[in-house]
Amino acid sequence: MSTTHKKTDSDHVSEAQMSTTEKKKDSENVSANKKGRNSELGNNLESCQNSTRSSLFDLLCLENKEKWSRLSGQTRPYSPQEKLAGFISESGNMVCADCGTPDPKWVSVSFGAFICIKCSGAHRSLGVHISKVLSVNLDEWTHEEVNNVINCGGNAMVNSKFEAAIPEKCKKPKSDSSIDERLDFIRRKYDMREFLDSNKEMCLGPYSSMQCASTNFMDKKNANNNVRVHSIGQAFRNSWKKKDAENKATKKSSSMAGMVEFIGLIKVNVVKGTNLAVRDMMTSDPYVILSLGNQSVKTRVIKSNLNPVWNEKLMLSIPNNIPPLKVIVYDRDTFKADDFMGDAEIDIQPLVSAAKESENSEVDESAMQHGKWAESKDGVITITKGTVKQEIALKLRNVEKGVLQIELECVPLTQ
Repeated sequence: MSTTHKKTDSDHVSEAQMSTTEKKKDSENVSANKKGRNSELGNNLESCQNSTRSSLFDLLCLENKEKWSRLSGQTRPYSPQEKLAGFISESGNMVCADCGTPDPKWVSVSFGAFICIKCSGAHRSLGVHISKVLSVNLDEWTHEEVNNVINCGGNAMVNSKFEAAIPEKCKKPKSDSSIDERLDFIRRKYDMREFLDSNKEMCLGPYSSMQCASTNFMDKKNANNNVRVHSIGQAFRNSWKKKDAENKATKKSSSMAGMVEFIGLIKVNVVKGTNLAVRDMMTSDPYVILSLGNQSVKTRVIKSNLNPVWNEKLMLSIPNNIPPLKVIVYDRDTFKADDFMGDAEIDIQPLVSAAKESENSEVDESAMQHGKWAESKDGVITITKGTVKQEIALKLRNVEKGVLQIELECVPLTQ
């Protein structure tokens, strides 16, 4: 019996080993559970930290983006008209540079001077090679044109140079001065440059000479052969009522030779051509030239097309004697003279008469059928919400075939 319950030394050793193994396993299980809990806690903490960092990063990016936008001022690019509007709001540019009339709506791009409608007529009479005139509101400005005007420094800078030495006997025009007085002063100021201070050299803009800036600008445009919607600012607008009163004005002095007075603007939309004549092998490269008096503008060239669609708007000034609007179509050639593709003439007198009556409030639009005001030999004239228009299908003359679709509009004549 005693031998049965007696444990040997080897049994004690085996039990001790088993006990140690079980304790080790328990310890490993506890350690594993602890690591699992720590890992889960760590993952949660890391996820929370990542979320916080992401939120902070997003906020920081947003703050920096807003801050950069404020600092750079480039939330969106400014259009040429917006840049020009901001520049004209400066005090010196809010009156005409030549006569002091408030709120000028025209600009001599050649000299960077903001001028009134009456002085713009005098500038036009100098010729575009001396003073190129554009409208603040009606013309489609390019960034280059606006930058050229801004670089000139505005009216104050222009007058500090071109009016630096006005003789005592010479009086600067006022808002009520006659056209004769304006042209005489403006010619002496900008063309003859009689009022420059010979002892004082001033540089306006990026060039040493404003005329040089104008010449370079015009040459660059011509070299590129880039036809744009232009000539709006080359027109001198005036009220029909005022014009009727001024028709009794006295003859111009000898210094007014070449001075042309204008009574309004006409906008010409060259829409399209249909079935035009062939002037190359099987097709043509047509473009259209519009002429009114001594003014001339043209559309872009459309390659290899007998049914071209221009949809291009051009503007011409209307002289006092109101000549017909001449239309000529040419085929563009590279190595020889451009080929003639037909011509036509449009009598714009009825359109001008409709515009005069509309401005004078003598037209009752409600009494007209579908806005129809009158019919001329060239097409129906309509007046809608004060806009006077005429749509014309021109059959080209002196050519075997071809039709041009053109839309005319008299621009409001009050400034």
